[in-house]
Amino acid sequence: MSVQLEKAKQSARKWLRRTIWIAFAGLLVFGAGYYVYRTYTISEGSRTGTLFKISKKGVLFKTYEGQLHLAGSVMMSQQSTWDFSAKDGTVYEALQQFEGKNVKCYYRQKVDAFPWQGDTDYIVYKVERVLNDN
Repeated sequence: MSVQLEKAKQSARKWLRRTIWIAFAGLLVFGAGYYVYRTYTISEGSRTGTLFKISKKGVLFKTYEGQLHLAGSVMMSQQSTWDFSAKDGTVYEALQQFEGKNVKCYYRQKVDAFPWQGDTDYIVYKVERVLNDN
């Protein structure tokens, strides 16, 4: 009877070990897929306008957020304002220099940005000043 009990214990250990490895592999594949989904770029482009707000904000994750009054719109409204997040401190510092001026922001739109990437799905990675041709 003791031999059968030992075989049952070994079988249970083998089954438990296999189940844990399968769960770990499944979790790893799910985590990698979720990361790729959240950081996938669905569009890339640029927007031009007057930079009127740039700030560092957040409770748990400090992110760099800005607003652009889009070129071509006379009145400032919800439709003529573009909210974005800056990629990092370097882009944030460049944006600070251009506050109140016409700029061109190059961005990547994410499917669903992680909270530490910013409040919006539009991540600005480069900015340059636009000089008027008047």
